[in-house]
Amino acid sequence: MTPVLNDNEAMADVLGNNEKNIYVYAQRTAVLDDSDPATDPNTESYNKSKAARRLLFKCDTRLIPILGCLYLVSFLDRSNIANARLFGLETSLHMPATGFNTCLWIFYLPFVIVEIPSNLFMSLNKIKPNQWLAGAMLILGVVSMCQGLTRSYGGLLTCRFIMGTMEAGLPPGAALLIGQYYRRSEFNIRFSYFICFALLGSAFSGLLAYAIQHMDGVRGYEAWRWIFIIEGLFTIVFAFASWFIIPAFPQDATFLSADERSLLLARLYDDRGEERVDFNGINWLKVLTDWKIWSFTLIYFCADMGAASISSFTPTILAQLGWSASRAQVMSIPVWMVGIVVTLSTSYASGKLSLRWPFVLVGAIFALIGWCIQYAQVQPPAVRYFALYILAFGSFMQFPILIGWLNSNLRGRPQQAIASAVQLGMGNCANFVASNVFISKQAPKYPTGFATGVGFAALAVVSIILVVGALAWHNRRVVRENQSGNTKAIEYVL
Repeated sequence: MTPVLNDNEAMADVLGNNEKNIYVYAQRTAVLDDSDPATDPNTESYNKSKAARRLLFKCDTRLIPILGCLYLVSFLDRSNIANARLFGLETSLHMPATGFNTCLWIFYLPFVIVEIPSNLFMSLNKIKPNQWLAGAMLILGVVSMCQGLTRSYGGLLTCRFIMGTMEAGLPPGAALLIGQYYRRSEFNIRFSYFICFALLGSAFSGLLAYAIQHMDGVRGYEAWRWIFIIEGLFTIVFAFASWFIIPAFPQDATFLSADERSLLLARLYDDRGEERVDFNGINWLKVLTDWKIWSFTLIYFCADMGAASISSFTPTILAQLGWSASRAQVMSIPVWMVGIVVTLSTSYASGKLSLRWPFVLVGAIFALIGWCIQYAQVQPPAVRYFALYILAFGSFMQFPILIGWLNSNLRGRPQQAIASAVQLGMGNCANFVASNVFISKQAPKYPTGFATGVGFAALAVVSIILVVGALAWHNRRVVRENQSGNTKAIEYVL
């Protein structure tokens, strides 16, 4: 049951005196209802009006492209070490046998630790989102370039650790900022756009690495060094641009006119009811022990096991299927493109149908099938290559839906800030697992890595079924209580 916009006083209490005319604005503005200017605004007409569509377009063009581009270049910086490996990184820096795995997990150590405090700090609004995110990305770009200049394995590890610290704030920060601008039914597709930028970055990484390999020896630098230097420079450029483009939270959004900001806040109030934005009096123990947060985080973790493995080891696996390093780089690109198409299409369908669990469950089942084919070492190698598509299909489609699903079942900026940070932070711990179960001496069969993937994919299927059952049970109880007039509790979205 969703609260609706009803009177000026209620809106003033929620949104502050500067927004107290929202109801009056909705009532007197003819464009809110294309057919009848006198239509009562206590309906959803103003959510589908020309003014609302113009508002959504304005928010879309201001938020998604710049945040997505930041995620694209940051994902390049995160994952390009897999491409550099094929061009002699390990030999050049005299890395130990487990050195590459260490380079992967040491990035995610601070990444996981910093995400929650980063999101909380950004939520306090003491520093503007553009300053917080752009500043971190600028440092990330500089340190990423330093990877290409280091002369030691220890130097590379130091760079990776600092990069993990700087990148930690972007994914949950973007999820929080995007979630503050859109109704629950509108969030999934927008966040899927954001995630697809990262997938596009991974695809572009393979193509760029294929081109950069011809720079081997330029100015005395090996090709793998140029990968880090050039892609780090991209991050610096976008960081500067983002300082001027990323907006503040809706209440302070200066890129919107006063009327547009009022309409935006009215739409959000109609969708979510009263939501607190301050941190005073928050029961942190209750927030941190919310079963929904940890259940969705577990499912996200299982899905990310597939994404982490594809991101870090696909070029290596393809090379060990008998292809040259150059061909392996190019053949990894279609895997990511399939992930983009599937992520966008399923997120769009989920939003249109207002259903989330069937898509997440189907994704988990597909991921399980892909892992099983890899573990069984089905021949010929083309079958294993095809299994990468199945694994990408199943893993990537879950991410935006899972994040939007959890976000839709929480109220208030503090809760959503904690939830997105925990879900993305702890969920990304799958990278620790993926970084250590693909053991070099087990190549090319990687029995430990693929068996682990099978196990987590099976756990995801079971977890999704249990979570859906728990949410459905809650909704049935709420319906009974609401019918008896004992409560006005909110039903969970499925």
